Amino acid sequence: MVMVYTTFPDWESARRIVRALLEKRLIACANLREHEAHYWWEGKIEEDREVGALLKTKIDNWKAVKQFLKENHPYSTPAIIRIDVDRVNDEYLKWLLDVTG
Repeated sequence: MVMVYTTFPDWESARRIVRALLEKRLIACANLREHEAHYWWEGKIEEDREVGALLKTKIDNWKAVKQFLKENHPYSTPAIIRIDVDRVNDEYLKWLLDVTG
């Protein structure tokens, strides 16, 4: 299992992309949370609101999820961060593997 972390500029784009990933069975689920972001962009410090997404999937889907995000993400330079999960309860992992095929 892996989790993929990314952020979106708004709820609409986050929901649209998460829904597409779910429909393609590339992810089993996603958690979305709005947060305040502080970051460097084009030589200055920016502050904004973003929607953070934690996408849960099997390791075999990592490349496809990453590619889908690169092709469909509204940001020109999105964060697409893979977090390897080395421990997860058996029941959850079974469910995740079942729904992602």
